[in-house]
Formats: sequence, C-alpha cells, structure tokens
Amino acid sequence: MKRMIKNEKGQGIMEYVIISSLVGICCLVAVRQFGDVVQKRIDNMKSQITEEIQLKSYKK
Repeated sequence: MKRMIKNEKGQGIMEYVIISSLVGICCLVAVRQFGDVVQKRIDNMKSQITEEIQLKSYKK
C-alpha cells in the first residue's frame, strides 16, 4: 500500500514536469512566430514617443 502512494507522488511530479515543458515549448513557438511583429510595434511606439517629445520641446 505504501509503495502505491509513493508511486502516485512520482507520477504527479512527472505529469507536472511534462505539462510545464509543453507550456514552455508553446511559449517559445509563440515568441518565434510573433517576435518580429512585436518588435516592429515597439519600434513604432518608440519613434512616435520620440517625435512627440521633440515637438513638445520645440513648442516651449
């Protein structure tokens, strides 16, 4: 009986490891797929913020 309980704990840990690994792989795939799009949007936001700051400094 005690052996069965120990085996169930090991099984639970293995399930956790497998699920965590799958989530990590999915995150890596998503970053790889959308990384360029996100980078372009961030660059656009940076340039817009920079332009707005420069316009405000010229108005003073």
